[in-house]
Amino acid sequence: MKAAAAAVRTWEAVREFALGLPEAVEDQPWGPEDLVVKVNKKIFVFLGSADGPQLPGLSVKLKDEVLHGHAMAAPGAEPTGYGLGRSGWVSVPLGELGAPSRQVLCEWVEESYRTVALKRHVRELDARIAANG
Repeated sequence: MKAAAAAVRTWEAVREFALGLPEAVEDQPWGPEDLVVKVNKKIFVFLGSADGPQLPGLSVKLKDEVLHGHAMAAPGAEPTGYGLGRSGWVSVPLGELGAPSRQVLCEWVEESYRTVALKRHVRELDARIAANG
């Protein structure tokens, strides 16, 4: 039970991080069990649901080979279904023993965001990061 609660807290933190990125919006294109976060109408993270019978997880697009390899090495990670894995999408469960930390997950979400965002969004994000430190 502790693992499930920790996974939900991690999921909530990652969701909050994703929604804090420039012009990020939440959507449920296939119903309440399929939460995604988009920028410029493009999905950069699939979050699913934290309320379902399974432990929460996420899917991100990682074109950087090192980050992609790191994500694929996470416990339970696999290429995202529906053919998305061929484009660099990785699905990572959050409740597995040894699952990536919130910080690492947020880094992956940011990288996925940078992959689909417009240049102006990336410039805004870089300016925020520079201003904060």
